Amino acid sequence: MQKPDEQNPDVTLITPSSPMATPTHGGRAKCLQRLVRLDLPVPQTVALSFDMVHKIAGGDMPDMQALVAAFGQGALLCVRPSSEDPDWGGPGAILNIGMNDDRLRDLTETLGAEAAAELYLRFVQSFAIHVARLDPDLFEEIEATGAEGLAEALRAYEDEAEEEFPQDPAVQLSEVLRSMARAWEGTTARLLRQAKGAPMDAGLGLVVQEMALGLGQGECGSGVLQLVNSDTGLPQVTGRYLSQSQGREALQQESESLYLVKDPRGPSLEEAEPEIFSRLQVHAELMRRKLREEMQIEFTLVGGEVHILDGVRVQRSARAGVRIAVRLAEDGIISRQEAVMRIEPRAISELLHRQVAPDAPRDVIGAGIAASPGAATGKIVFSATEAQASLARNEACILVRRETSPEDIRGMHAAAGVLTERGGMTSHAAVIGRGLGKPCVVGAAKMKLNLKRKTITSATGKVFRAGDVITLDGTLGQILAGEPDTIEAALDDAFQTLMAWADEARDIEIRANADTPADAATARNFAAEGIGLCRTEHMFFEADRITPMREMIFADTPEDRQAALAILLPMQRADFSELFRIMEGLPVVIRLFDPPLHEFLPSDRPGLRDLAEALDLPVSDVTRRVEALGEYNPMLGLRGVRLGITLPEIYDMQARAIFEATLDALEDGDPVEPEIMLPLVSAKREVELIRSRIDAVAAAVRAERGEEFTYRLGVMVETPRACLRAGDIAPHAQFLSFGTNDLTQMTYGLSRDDAGRFMSDYVRQGVFGEDPFHVLDIEGVGELLAIGAERARMIQRDVTLSICGEHGGNPASIAFCRAVGMNYVSCSPFRVPVARLAAAQLAIADKIS
Repeated sequence: MQKPDEQNPDVTLITPSSPMATPTHGGRAKCLQRLVRLDLPVPQTVALSFDMVHKIAGGDMPDMQALVAAFGQGALLCVRPSSEDPDWGGPGAILNIGMNDDRLRDLTETLGAEAAAELYLRFVQSFAIHVARLDPDLFEEIEATGAEGLAEALRAYEDEAEEEFPQDPAVQLSEVLRSMARAWEGTTARLLRQAKGAPMDAGLGLVVQEMALGLGQGECGSGVLQLVNSDTGLPQVTGRYLSQSQGREALQQESESLYLVKDPRGPSLEEAEPEIFSRLQVHAELMRRKLREEMQIEFTLVGGEVHILDGVRVQRSARAGVRIAVRLAEDGIISRQEAVMRIEPRAISELLHRQVAPDAPRDVIGAGIAASPGAATGKIVFSATEAQASLARNEACILVRRETSPEDIRGMHAAAGVLTERGGMTSHAAVIGRGLGKPCVVGAAKMKLNLKRKTITSATGKVFRAGDVITLDGTLGQILAGEPDTIEAALDDAFQTLMAWADEARDIEIRANADTPADAATARNFAAEGIGLCRTEHMFFEADRITPMREMIFADTPEDRQAALAILLPMQRADFSELFRIMEGLPVVIRLFDPPLHEFLPSDRPGLRDLAEALDLPVSDVTRRVEALGEYNPMLGLRGVRLGITLPEIYDMQARAIFEATLDALEDGDPVEPEIMLPLVSAKREVELIRSRIDAVAAAVRAERGEEFTYRLGVMVETPRACLRAGDIAPHAQFLSFGTNDLTQMTYGLSRDDAGRFMSDYVRQGVFGEDPFHVLDIEGVGELLAIGAERARMIQRDVTLSICGEHGGNPASIAFCRAVGMNYVSCSPFRVPVARLAAAQLAIADKIS
């Protein structure tokens, strides 16, 4: 049987030289050893390893008599969990192990009858509920205290357990250890851990510690102390202290507990016991410096003597986490690179958006895919027109649609957030929502949407109508009733400092996908190094542009198309001039017109009637023409470069607008070299044909203006064939940008708008490890990317490679892009800081390894 010994790896007496490590004994055990090494007043502690706890769960116990004897005659013990990562949780601590009738008599003489009975009562209640698993109501409802309450609890235990309360401390400890070990290995606990990112076989250690009671003569009590504010990360001594208490009772009974520092709201430990308070501060500062972390210490006072029972990493908000890391680096405790490595990229995303307050009550009425983070509250509206009307009235609204299309863009701009019944991570609503920085939940398929009645019905049958207030939590993918408390975005000086350090380490460029001047301004604010994708089609849905766009679609001859496009030319030129101005010489990749033409045409009767009136045509003619333009599968039909070849006037107009805007920008002094990108290419001949026309337009503009300029032509690689034939295409293009949204769709044969309906089932059953529209599929889509990159570079070594799909902002996808030699990634503006931090961490990790 295993006995406690400082050299025993399984049942280890914690000393400065004990063989212990976080991966074998857990973070709490290792932290206690560090505190012992700092010569802090830590009570005697024994650590049980992961292997030992696993054996205990199977019934193989250590030498319990020897374990109890290691603490001396009559010692009371507590047991706490020690997992590798404290966020993985674990069973709750059990205090006062060893209390029995004999100890009650002994402690009655030293502590008094009331205090001794209270200790025993607490242990009986805790043991009965958490170890013996008896009905908690029987024990929690005991109102009597002291001896009377104890007697009542012991009777209840004997009645329910049909045996007397165990008196042998070794038996008590044995039962506690077995209960905690089995609780950790239970199915429910395992699933909860996995939801928090723990591996399925994550181990649990246990620490058995002699109790410093916090009860008795002189100044006795317990409390917790930390040196920073958990919400802001600013220096601030916080915590509470409660006389004649144990564990964390000071936090549970705040009305009776003392503040730590002088506080106008009530008495403080600093005033009552200045010497003790000063000693605690010194201990906390030492822990901060030596453990290189902001720590919360759990302490007990016994007759004025300080005992440090535990040290845990301070719980913190995302904002506090950034400030704490930066302050530790600025104080020379950790390096700048380590500060960068300590921040989860996802936590940065929380700082960029308003969030539902962590402690706010949540009335969850539905759930979907968390497509764009942040919190938005508003009245329900069911159309883009209603959203614009709400904005005009200064009323926040949530736009609810079955799915969005480009004609909903103005409504999405006007709304505070977007909710759709269909869609996935790369559906229209998700992509545009992230670009706008607006909270968005898509694929909420279990909520029933009735557009005719203008209602949405929750899974529980509750009906919400137009005008009712709901809140979207785009970070968690939840829909909430009403207006819960929120916390605002926080981009403070610590955030800017951390991102500057990240940029020093980063070795891959980060650009933004930006379609409008507002998007471009956001990208600049987040320090994007250019625009990697400007989708020009979104510029055509403004009220003053949609009619000439439709006239162009209905035109029968090239001349008529050119006449309609001539109206759009100055508008496009102004768009590009503004983008160039905002980006101030940084690269701007402009993707030429991509979507199928039917997206610009109305589908309902009123819309067809309005179009007929605008074009001065019979409604029947307009209807027939709209139907004739319809396609069985428009996303694989006449769109992208195919439109440029069959209706070349569109690309001619766009190229002219780009070149004229370039010359206008050059007059302002900004060095502009536009990068023109051809969408949906699958053959080199497509590039040759379009390039010859664009070169002709460039020559014409140079001749008309008498000025020189340069431009770069590239290809958006989003078909499997373009990846496989990248060696053929590369000689005709200066850059290849992999459009991973469509490439994933075509590789899997999945509709990115409809996959959300079944994707969670696929991920849950292990068909896919993750939604391939959310995290880049390295094995399939990634192999196509790698083939394309390798074949392009074999033919043209200096070709610029990048990805511009939504995967560009995902840390795991960025790792792959670095590995295959991409020059940059491009993502939604609000994902740029996340991508900057993730790229920096990857570069730092490479250097460390």
